[in-house]
Amino acid sequence: MRILIAEDERMLADSIAEGLRAEALAVDVAYDGAEAVDRLTVHDYDVLILDRDLPKVHGDDVCRTVTERGALVRVLMLTAASDVRSRVAGLSLGADDYLPKPFAFEELLARVHALGRRVRPADPPILQRGDVRLDWAHRQAFRGNRYIPLARKEFGVLAELLRARGSVVSAEDLLEKVWDEHIDPFTNTVRTTMMKLRRKLGDPPVIETVPGAGYRIP
Repeated sequence: MRILIAEDERMLADSIAEGLRAEALAVDVAYDGAEAVDRLTVHDYDVLILDRDLPKVHGDDVCRTVTERGALVRVLMLTAASDVRSRVAGLSLGADDYLPKPFAFEELLARVHALGRRVRPADPPILQRGDVRLDWAHRQAFRGNRYIPLARKEFGVLAELLRARGSVVSAEDLLEKVWDEHIDPFTNTVRTTMMKLRRKLGDPPVIETVPGAGYRIP
C-alpha cells in the first residue's frame, strides 16, 4: 500500500510514518491541508490518514475534495474530539473510518490494513509462484525450504512481482508502490534492489527482465 499522512503535529506524523514504513509500507507525509491536497493530485494513494484539524486547508475540506473527485483512496480521520457528534460529522463528509486521539499504533495499523483491503482485493496469507513464497503474516520469504532474509524494499518488490501473477511490473510501478515521493524518479534504486533480490533468491534465476517493459516472475 501507499499511504499519505496529513497531520500538522510533526512528531506524531513522523512517528506514524516511521512505524508504517517498518511494516514495508510506502508513506508520504503532509503537514497541512494544502500540502495534502497537492500530494493527492499527484499520487494515487490507497489510504489517507487525515487529521481533521489541519491548517491552511481544513481536514473536512480535504475529505470533501477526495469525495468530490471520486478518488479510490480510503480515508481514516483522526481527531482529538471523541464524541459521537464529531464522529458522525466526519463520516458524513466521506471518511471511511474514524480514530480518536490518543490511539495505540497497533489499532491504527489494523485499521489501515482493513481500509487497504477495500481498495484492492485482499492478498492471500501466502503469495507463491513456483518455489518462491512470501508469508505476509510473519514477513518472511522462502525459496523451497530455504529462508531468505529480505530488507523492507526487497520484500515489497518481491510482493509486487508475486501479486502480478506472471504479468510484467514496470520500474515506474515499483517506484510508485514500494517507495515514497522522496525517491528520485531517475534513480537506479529499482535496478539495485532487483540485483540484491536476485542474488538472495539464488539460482536458477526466477526474476525475468523484459526489455523496455519491466520485470516479472514467469
